[in-house]
Amino acid sequence: MKSSTLRSAIVFIAAMALLAVLRFKPWQKPSNEEPAFHKGPNAPAERQSLEVAYVPVTCHLTCPVTDFASHTSTTGTRFDALRFTSFPDIIDALKSKNIQAGFLTVPLAMKMREQGAKIKICCLGHRDGSELVVQKDSKYQSLRDLKGKTIAIPSPFSNENFFIRKLMSDQGLAPEDITFNVLAPPDMPSALAAKSIDGFIVAEPFCSKAELDGSGRVLYYAKDIWKHYISCCLVVHEDLIKSQPEVVRDLVRGIVDSGEWAEVNREDAAKVVAPYFRQNVVLVNYVLTHPRDRVSYRMLNPTDEEIQKIMDMGLSLKLLKMKTPLTALLDRSFIPSDIVPAVIDMSKLNLAGGK
Repeated sequence: MKSSTLRSAIVFIAAMALLAVLRFKPWQKPSNEEPAFHKGPNAPAERQSLEVAYVPVTCHLTCPVTDFASHTSTTGTRFDALRFTSFPDIIDALKSKNIQAGFLTVPLAMKMREQGAKIKICCLGHRDGSELVVQKDSKYQSLRDLKGKTIAIPSPFSNENFFIRKLMSDQGLAPEDITFNVLAPPDMPSALAAKSIDGFIVAEPFCSKAELDGSGRVLYYAKDIWKHYISCCLVVHEDLIKSQPEVVRDLVRGIVDSGEWAEVNREDAAKVVAPYFRQNVVLVNYVLTHPRDRVSYRMLNPTDEEIQKIMDMGLSLKLLKMKTPLTALLDRSFIPSDIVPAVIDMSKLNLAGGK
């Protein structure tokens, strides 16, 4: 009897031990641990990722290029270019901290900072790349010829608005001499073709679309009116700057190096970003090559004088209410001194697409 009871106890204990082994699976690595051969003081950390907001304009081309470069690499931070359809949506996402980095116009970044948002401009996204387009069959030769006409702008807080106001001042036009309508950039070429507006000023690729459609022609390039014209910049939330400076450093490095690569690989850059933009590669290629200096991705470190000039214009137009100290607005410490072209593997082009 005792022998039978002892055998039953042993069988029960063995069964419980087997169940415990099957449940906890000691031969498998826990999901939050590195493999055994990664242990030690020099073990690589888990790769970090960051979403970066942009809208599909060539001013923001460096954002999807940085995404593509990071997705086809196994080192550094992984960046996910998150496509938005408007700047107000990006602003809301930044304010709610649903995203912590994104591209905005410089005046919008200034307005956000003025209103208390803890963001800083860490670098530019481009130079130039905006134009004033008029109806192709019009006889306009200067802005003075558009007196009494209607021109569409994307927003009062766009640098295009500042650009056209500067041009009006240069040509002796009063603010009331031209009527300005705010219009969504994708709608501008069709409005021009329908002759419901006489012209529009906006970032690419919408100017080139009007050219290729045969409805518009460029009257002024920003680059010819405003030397080293600035429109958009990369803004980063201060919380991210403080908590993960290495990620911000990777991001800024990615943006400026992507810009350098795009400068010398314009046709390939069009192929990379067209799927992100959801735009025809022929259109994007036209923007980057006709002429090749229509938009530039170098000199992405803005000077105090350039930023102050834009702020002063915003104040004079009463779009800004106060002078924000540049030290509160800018953090250029992440811009590298040794800018080199990003490493882009065009054989992995089918991986592009964005969100």
